[in-house]
Formats: sequence, structure tokens, C-alpha cells
Amino acid sequence: MDVFEAMETCRAIRFFKKDPVPQDLIDKVLYAATRAPSPGNSQGWDFVVVTDADKRKALGDGISAVMKPAVENAAKQLGGTENLDDVSRRMLEGALNLAQTLENVPVHILVCGKEIYPPEAPNESFVWSATYPAAQNILLAARALGLGTCFTTYQMTAPDLIKDVLGIPADVHIAAYIPMGWPDANFGPLARMPVEKFTHMNGWQGDLRG
Repeated sequence: MDVFEAMETCRAIRFFKKDPVPQDLIDKVLYAATRAPSPGNSQGWDFVVVTDADKRKALGDGISAVMKPAVENAAKQLGGTENLDDVSRRMLEGALNLAQTLENVPVHILVCGKEIYPPEAPNESFVWSATYPAAQNILLAARALGLGTCFTTYQMTAPDLIKDVLGIPADVHIAAYIPMGWPDANFGPLARMPVEKFTHMNGWQGDLRG
């Protein structure tokens, strides 16, 4: 698949089939992650891949206990899903479904990193400079292979649970929690505003293109 087609159709998938993902496809996705740039080629990333059913259930139960009421409250604050526009309604319904069915998603990938760069004075900001590009490569590679993924905020909503279940050391940052599997929903096209709306020519005060 052409990289532009992958980017243009890499919609967040929050509905997944239970079918397992072959290890060779998981390996391809992780290979793509390690092709990402990193500060000084420090490659300050680690990937925790969860396929074990018991661990997925422990994570799913704990995360759902936090996320389900949060999503339901968000919908209530917005006046109920029936009063939302289609995009917002689908997003909330998808978020609720994923929170409730997370244990059934066959692969969970956690993109992690330690403070290792620069070697003489490690700085946390460089953790994100390495891990976020790697995480984006995971999404694009998965899309190219026909797999669905979604960025979530689970690493922020249930950090202690996640680290406890997976034995992740305290000094390791979790940058992204990505469920991955065969989609039970459609890919793109994505809804995005024109690039001209965000492009400043020859300086911030320059006229926006278009």
C-alpha cells in the first residue's frame, strides 16, 4: 500500500474482531516502529506487546472500570449521544465500546521509553521525541497490513494498574497504549481541514495559503 493511501485512510479503529493476529505481522509492525527517527539515533524506545488472554483481561477489567463511567459522563455533559453530530457521536460510542471490549482485542502494544538522551544529562522531553514517531509508524504499518489500531489515553487513566499488571519499572514512561487487531469497522477516508488552513508562508505573520 502506498504510504499516502495509508495516511489518508488510517482511521482510529475502536471496534475489533477477536481473531488472533499472526506473530509475523506483529513483528512487521514492530520493525516499522524501529525505523522511526530518534534524537541522536538514541533509539530510546521499548515495546511491551500483550497477547496473553489473562493479562488482557486484567488490563481490560481495570481500564474499563475507569473509562466506562468517564465516557458515559462525557456523553451526559454533552447532552446525550442523540444530540451530538455524527462524528462526535461515533467517537463516543467507539470509545465506550473499546473500553468495554478491550480484553478481546488480540494485541495491545505499549510504546515506552526511558530518559536516556542526551547521555550526559537525560531529559524527559527526548523520550517523547523518540516514542511518538515510533508509535505513529505502528499505526501506519498496521494500516498497510490491514490491521486496525487506535491511540488511547489508557496509559494516563490507569497508569498504576498497567505498570503493575505488566511489571513495567517506575522509571519507564508509557507514551502510547495501542490496541491492534482485525477491524470490525471501516477504514477512512479521514475528515481533515485543508492543509492551507494551517500553512504560514515565510513566517507566522505571512498570509495563509489559499
